[in-house]
Parts: sequence; C-alpha cells; structure tokens
Amino acid sequence: MKAVRYHAYGGSDVLVYEKADRPVAGPGQVVVRVAGTSFNPVDVVIRMGVLQQVFPVAFPHIPNFDVAGVVDEVGEGVSGWNVGDAVVAFLPMAEPGAAAEYVAAPAEALAAAPGTVELADAAALPTAGLTAWQSLFEHAGLKAGQRVLVNGAGGAVGGYAVQLARRAGASVTATASARSHDRVRSYGADRIVDYTAAPVLQAVAGQRFDVVLNLVRTSPEETAQLVGLVADGGAFVSTTTPGPEEAGRGVRTAQVFVRSDAAQLAELVARVDAGDLKIEVAERRPLAELAAVHDQAAAGRLAGKTVLTPA
Repeated sequence: MKAVRYHAYGGSDVLVYEKADRPVAGPGQVVVRVAGTSFNPVDVVIRMGVLQQVFPVAFPHIPNFDVAGVVDEVGEGVSGWNVGDAVVAFLPMAEPGAAAEYVAAPAEALAAAPGTVELADAAALPTAGLTAWQSLFEHAGLKAGQRVLVNGAGGAVGGYAVQLARRAGASVTATASARSHDRVRSYGADRIVDYTAAPVLQAVAGQRFDVVLNLVRTSPEETAQLVGLVADGGAFVSTTTPGPEEAGRGVRTAQVFVRSDAAQLAELVARVDAGDLKIEVAERRPLAELAAVHDQAAAGRLAGKTVLTPA
C-alpha cells in the first residue's frame, strides 16, 4: 500500500509518500480501508518531536489519528463489526495512523460512520467533535440557559462547540475573523465578535459568561483577562493555555486533553445524521500533499478542516 511516513523527527521534509506494508488485524483490531483522514494541528508538534515524552512513536511512523473508511478485515475476538461496515474513529495518537490506504484500528474505538455525508468527509468529525463535546459537557458542565463565550469559533473545534452549545439551549457569543462569520452564524451563534476589528476583551466589556471556552493560544495576561469574563461559579475551559488552579469567585478551570470515546462519537454521528450537527470541510486534498498541508498549517494559512484522501 501507499502511505505517508517519517523515519525521524524533523521538519515537514521528513514526511515521505512511499510504499509500506499493509497492516494485519491483530486481536481486538480491524483493518480499515481509508476513505479519508483529517489533519490536526497536533500532528505537526508530534512530527517535530516536541511531544515525544507524551506520544513516543516508533519509526517509520504513519501520522494522522482521525479516520473514516470501510472495515476490510476483522481480527480475533472482535464482535459487532463486519467487513464492509463504514466506520469512523479517533485512533491511538502514538500508533501507526491513517495517512495510508489501510490502517489497523482498535475495534473499541470505532463508531458507525454517518450516512448523510461523504464517507471521506466524516474524518473531520472524531477529534474535533470529541474535543468540543468533552470541553462543554464534561469539563464545563454546560446547561440550558447558560451564556457561553467560544473564543476561536472559526476553527473546527469551535464550529462544533457553537453548534453543540446552541443545541443544548445555551446563548453563544463566538469570536471569529470576517472570513468565518457566515459559517459561524449558520451554526447558530447569537453574537459574533470580529477579533481582527477590536480586542475580544474590549468587545465584550461588562459582560460575564457562565462558560468561557478558549481555543486560542493566549498569553498568561490574556488568559487571566478571559478568566475574568467568567461569572461567579462558572467555568473557564481551555484546549490551549491553562487557567489558574485557584481562580477565585467559585470559578472552575480545566485544561482539555481530548480522549477517544466511541460512545460519545456515536452520539455525534447520530446528531450529524439527524441534521443537528454540520461537518464542515474546508478543503479535500490528496494524501501525497500532506507535507504541504503541514507547511500551510505552520504558516497559519489553513482555513478550517482539511481532509486528505488516498489516491
């Protein structure tokens, strides 16, 4: 099969599109014929070796942990999945990934793919969707009637967060640049703040939110100011810069480290098929262009979620 691999940590030039052995399903695994995989920003720092203490990989390594595809082989001890089933999954981040024509996946990570979108596009759901879900409902404890600020709503996680918060009955203020306004508005945001026109803190001065979800890398000073926007007894949840452990006023703070959860992923899929959750794909590119995608991401030129498909 063909795959993108790297044989050492380094820059995007270590990513090589080459022949690799097709995986075999071990006990508890299935082999998935990949229809699509999506790029995640953490793919870059894993490739660079920045996270090797947390996610040590064996070389040569195949990146990408989001996958959508069709079960091609079922390993020993697997029940509930059959050859031909369309599936999505958030794969173990340090194991051989889905930047390939085939990938071995733990059966316990699988959920049935949504039937209302192109199978390749469903690869844009697992990690980003689970991050939004776990941030809002596990860490923030979001409830109907609450006020939410999503800082960074123009990205994939932010888009899902806006949709999930609105469906939960929350009032949503979202920060996004002008290029994302129409999309974020279509998700149901009650108010959109253009952070390129005025600082977020200035635009929402005098307001308090039950939940502030920060998806943007912020300085300690900016983080403290965002925490200051949380109402007494509310929650500051961040996927990037953590808030202080003791924020005062009964404010809870949490830093999100997303985990694979097949049951939650199945719930997200059900919402997609019910028309309650949109999967947005900004661009579809051949898998062979993964190195160029890494370069564009590093330069801040990726607008939304990029899905890569094998030839």
